[in-house]
Amino acid sequence: MVSLLPNLSSPISRVRLLWRPSIHLTFKATSKLQLHNKAVKPQLFKSFSAYCSTSASNVQTQNQILGENENLVVLGIETSCDDTAAAVVTSLLVSLKLLLLIAMVKFSAKLSLLREFLNALKNSNFEKLSKLYYFCVPTLCGLSSNLEVPYIIKAELLARYGGVAPKMAEEAHALVIDQVVQEALDKANLTEKDLTAVAVTIGPGLSLCLRIGVRKARSIAGSHNLPLVGVHHMEAHTLVARLVERELQFPFMALLVSGGHNLLILARDLGDYIQLGTTIDDAIGEAYDKTAKWLGLDLRRSGGPAVEELAQEGDAKSVKFKVPMKQHKDCNFSYAGLKTQVRLAIEAKRINAGISLASSSDEERQARADIAASFQRVAVLHLEEKCERAIEWGLNIEPSINHLVVSGGVASNKYVRARLDEVVKRKGLKLVCPPPSLCTDNGVMVAWTGLEHFRLGRFDPPPPAHEPEDAVLDLRPRWPLGEEYAEGKSEARSMRTARVHPSLTSLIKASIKQESQSAI
Repeated sequence: MVSLLPNLSSPISRVRLLWRPSIHLTFKATSKLQLHNKAVKPQLFKSFSAYCSTSASNVQTQNQILGENENLVVLGIETSCDDTAAAVVTSLLVSLKLLLLIAMVKFSAKLSLLREFLNALKNSNFEKLSKLYYFCVPTLCGLSSNLEVPYIIKAELLARYGGVAPKMAEEAHALVIDQVVQEALDKANLTEKDLTAVAVTIGPGLSLCLRIGVRKARSIAGSHNLPLVGVHHMEAHTLVARLVERELQFPFMALLVSGGHNLLILARDLGDYIQLGTTIDDAIGEAYDKTAKWLGLDLRRSGGPAVEELAQEGDAKSVKFKVPMKQHKDCNFSYAGLKTQVRLAIEAKRINAGISLASSSDEERQARADIAASFQRVAVLHLEEKCERAIEWGLNIEPSINHLVVSGGVASNKYVRARLDEVVKRKGLKLVCPPPSLCTDNGVMVAWTGLEHFRLGRFDPPPPAHEPEDAVLDLRPRWPLGEEYAEGKSEARSMRTARVHPSLTSLIKASIKQESQSAI
C-alpha cells in the first residue's frame, strides 16, 4: 500500500521542520484555525520518478511539487492492536496572533518566559520559538482522539480475556472507528477537504485490527482524492520522539517496548534502521500482563500499570528470580522463562487469583507485592543489560549517537524510565521518552510519521473512490523494521521467517537502488 521511494536529503527535511513547528491540530473552542491548502493535483501521481531522486536538482523539483510553502495537514489512523486512535498533525507555522494567544494563556504566571517568547518572535529566532512553542501548546491541545467508548470496551475485553482477543478487538474497532476519526477532525476544526494526506498503520499488528483502520483510511483518501501513506507501527513509536524533542536528530538509538514487541534499533536516517536486538519469544509487556493476571490484579487499565503500582509496596529482592539470557552476549530478549518463574512462585505461595487484591488478607497482599516488585526488578534488569550492550554496538557503528529513545506502552512505566536513565548516563547519552500519552498506541505518532515520509515523496496515489468490500488490502502483520545486525542474530528468532514481509529498510534501499540504476 505504501510506495517506498528513494530517500531524499534528510538534513534538508529536518532543517525545514525546525523552523516550521508542527502542532497537534486538536484545538477545541480556543480558536478556529483556517487552513488554505491547495488540492493535490492528480498529475502529481503520473510518475513517481519525475520528482523522486537523490540529486540536489530533483530535491528542489520535489519541494516545488509538494509545495515548499504549503501547510501539510495529515490525518493519522491507528488500529494495529486494541487502541482505536486518530489525530491530525500539521507542519504549518501558525499565525502570530494564535501564537501570542497560546503564549499568554500558558505563560500568564511566568512573565520571564512570555518575554523570552516575544523576543524570539521579534528576532525571528524560529528554533528558539519552536522549543518555547512546544512548551506552551499542550495546555490548549489534545494529542489524539480516543473516545471513552473504545476504552470501556478495551477494559472489558482485557478483564474478560486477560489479554487481547483479535476478533473481539476487531469488532470494537469497527464499532467506534467512524466516531474516533470524526472527533479528531472536529477538534481540529477541519474537514476531510482540508487534509493533505491520510496516514494509516499497515503493520505490524493483528490482521483483523489493521484491516479496520486501513479500510477507513482508504475510504477517506478515495472519497477526497488524497494521497495515502502506509506507516510502520514501530517506526511511528520511534519517530514520535522527534516531535517532542527538537534536538533529536539522526543517528540515534531506540528501545521499543510494548505488549507485543521488544526491539533495539539504530536509527541512521528516516526509513534506515539496523535491528540490534529483538525478543525471541515473549515481550516485556506480555510478561507484565500475565503477571498481573496471575496475581489477581485489576486488568481494566492493562497489567503494566497494575503491577507497577503494587510493586511499590513490595520487597524487590524477596523472591530470587533469574535474569533471562545472562549467558547470551547479544542484545536479544526473552521473557517466557521469567513468566514461568513468576507462575511457579505464585503457585508456591498458594495465591488465589480469583480473590481480588482488595479482598486479600494483609499477609497475602504483601506476598503479591513482593512477587510484583521482584518480577519488575528482574524484568527491567534484563532491559538494562541488553541496552547497555546495544549502545556499545551502536557507538561502534555510528560514533555520533547522542540519544537513546525509549518508547512504546511499557515506556510509560516510571521505574523503567528511571533505571534506563542511569544506563544512558553511564554511557554519556541522553534519554528521550515521549510523554505517556504518546508512548501508548496513538494517532499522533502515525500522523507525524506519515508527514515525515510524505515530505520525501513516499506515498501512494489516492485509492478508488468506490472500492469493493472484498478488495485485497496491503496488510503486513509481521513486518520487520530494520535489517538484522550480524552480531545480533538469534538462531531461534531467525527460524521464524514464515509469512514475514521484507523489512521497511530493505524495501526503501531496494527502491533507491532501482531508481539509481534507472537514472544511469
